[in-house]
Amino acid sequence: MAYVEALLRDLDVELAVGPRPGPLVSVFIGGGTPSLFSGPAIARLLAGLRQRLPLSDATEITLEANPGAADAAHFASYREAGVNRLSLGVQSLDAGRLQDLGRIHGPGEARQAMRLARQVGYDNVNLDLMFALPRQDLAEAKTDLCRALELEPEHLSYYQLTLEPNTPFHAAPPPLPDEDLSADMLLQGLELLADAGFTQYEVSAHARPGRHCRHNLNYWTFGDYLGIGAGAHGKLTDPVSGRVQRRAKPRHPTAYLDALGIAGQVPMRPIGTTRGLDEDDLVLEFAMNALRLTEGFELPLFRRRTGLEPSCLAGPLDKARRGGLVEVHDHWVSPTERGRWFLTDLIAHFMAAVTDR
Repeated sequence: MAYVEALLRDLDVELAVGPRPGPLVSVFIGGGTPSLFSGPAIARLLAGLRQRLPLSDATEITLEANPGAADAAHFASYREAGVNRLSLGVQSLDAGRLQDLGRIHGPGEARQAMRLARQVGYDNVNLDLMFALPRQDLAEAKTDLCRALELEPEHLSYYQLTLEPNTPFHAAPPPLPDEDLSADMLLQGLELLADAGFTQYEVSAHARPGRHCRHNLNYWTFGDYLGIGAGAHGKLTDPVSGRVQRRAKPRHPTAYLDALGIAGQVPMRPIGTTRGLDEDDLVLEFAMNALRLTEGFELPLFRRRTGLEPSCLAGPLDKARRGGLVEVHDHWVSPTERGRWFLTDLIAHFMAAVTDR
């Protein structure tokens, strides 16, 4: 509970220096294993948020959870506290692949977690599922996805395993499917998801009608958000100057708590680092987010989010259009199917434009 109180102190500092947000579209309790928190701890956190910020019954409140039995035991109390959306890190429903990934849960626990979520009233559940896993073939990838679809989630995040730096997999890479096989797995998965009634609205996000993740949509449309907690990031726009800032909190929990001080002694300014975004940052970061969306974005959104004129995008957009990566109609920009498949190539046009300035 002491960590929850620290989170609320962190929020108090953020609100004291402004800008103060309007009605909250979403709350996302994620990063690490937030489902290790007890039900009363989550209840205290959400009660503290309601005391400080305008939440409503329509606010999407997501909590990330592991599908293990210990985490699932808290589902009912999270629901009572106000959590109305669960995101379960299933990753795979194949026992061998889960073992390869070093996960401590099994397929049975994942299925039980979904059953329990339904029993206690959750009607909005996301499953995280990966493909191109160690030693996985095309048939296994299909079976894995079909098993996930049998659980009937409202939302499914389907993404390829990547080897992140400073991880055991990166230091000693396991045998992974090659690029061609990985591409076949993705194409197969997209077809299965579409046939099951899911719409792909972002590179790795698929939802049933009306079940798009509002929190992540705010990220991808370059909206503002407050970040509190160890390792949290935030993006805020000053309502007077229009200047956009990014904040990053200390990553290590001990350093985070030390920076906040003891209870009753609220810091005078936000902890961690604050960085103002220049024009190049704004152009590149907007493109990296908004072009992940299947439908793309309206050019006026770029002006609203960055304060810059859409003409800043003209050069890289023209090159991307000539390369068949985007379509531009009136005031709307959307990635083509090729652009979604080769998103790195698409974003490279914006990186090159920034580098050449």
